[in-house]
Amino acid sequence: MRFRHIVWDWNGTLLDDTQAGVNAVNGMLAQRGLPLIGVPYYRDVFGFPVRDFYRTIGFRLEQEDWDALARDFHDRFLADPAIRLHKHAVATLEAFRQAGIGQSILSASEQGILDAMLAGYGIAHYFDGVYGVDNLYGHSKRELGRALLARLGLPPALVLLIGDSLHDYEVANELGTGCLLVSQGHQSHARLVQSGAPVLDDLAEIPAWLAAAS
Repeated sequence: MRFRHIVWDWNGTLLDDTQAGVNAVNGMLAQRGLPLIGVPYYRDVFGFPVRDFYRTIGFRLEQEDWDALARDFHDRFLADPAIRLHKHAVATLEAFRQAGIGQSILSASEQGILDAMLAGYGIAHYFDGVYGVDNLYGHSKRELGRALLARLGLPPALVLLIGDSLHDYEVANELGTGCLLVSQGHQSHARLVQSGAPVLDDLAEIPAWLAAAS
């Protein structure tokens, strides 16, 4: 395989948490008397920075305490029993490990939350590095990506970023790495294909795609 390291996005890519995200947002919308949303609409409008998404679905951010809003979302989100790993996540991670391919995580999730979830699901040992942010605000992860790539010391062409959002494509493009998007997460297939990057429907399709791409 021409790639020597896989950089994984976490939320939506390895972690099946889209419904939990919608549930958390809907709880907050209901509290404010605002219309609720469904998963298809969510996937059509969710993106980064997260502030823009909140405005799109009706939050009046000028009337909100952003810190309190972020904490409320995460409290609701992390308590949701719907969160689980995607069906083929562990098998895919194991396949890369068996092939001797290094793996890291690059996420807009807060570092402590990220570390706790990886430990809780028993998959932390698959990753050479775990790069999360130091806040709950869902900002860009471009700077983290630069730090990760510098630490790897590999030519960007030998690194593949796998994610579920247009932001993942933007980060990969800026870093000069390969990019593969999977549409079982937080953005729809129709949106992802607009990037021009290859888009798969499921993690189970990755091995065949990589074999064909090598």
